[in-house]
Amino acid sequence: MALFLSSFIGNVDAKGRVSVPAQFRSALSGKLPQQIALYRSFTSEAIEGCNIERMEQMADATDNLDTFSEEQDNLTSLIFADARQLNIDGTGRITLPEDIREHAGITNRVTFVGRGKTFQIWNPEKFEKTQEEARKKALANRPTLKINTES
Repeated sequence: MALFLSSFIGNVDAKGRVSVPAQFRSALSGKLPQQIALYRSFTSEAIEGCNIERMEQMADATDNLDTFSEEQDNLTSLIFADARQLNIDGTGRITLPEDIREHAGITNRVTFVGRGKTFQIWNPEKFEKTQEEARKKALANRPTLKINTES
């Protein structure tokens, strides 16, 4: 299972190409070509990213919703209709589609943000502001995690 950790800042060239961090590429399956899926986040001004297996898990999860329900229609439209399956080229780059770059306010720099089984791509300045807000909320609310030790 892919595990995306840490944050990395990179450059976007004039054609919208960006290097996927080596640590993220190594988290992907060994299949060639390496592929990722990207779609516009519907909760923030960011691009959501994951491997294809995670997209399959999300498709399975939407099957648990009532067929033809508004909730299922909305989620499948926001995730799958918007998703782009991209091959990582031989130099470790992908081309970010223009519409999703615009959604995230990305021009010439990006921040790849590990989120465990998924990742996000942000405008670096927007990410810093969002990260600082999240840190303040976490310090104030002191959230906890329940770790399942049974495997």
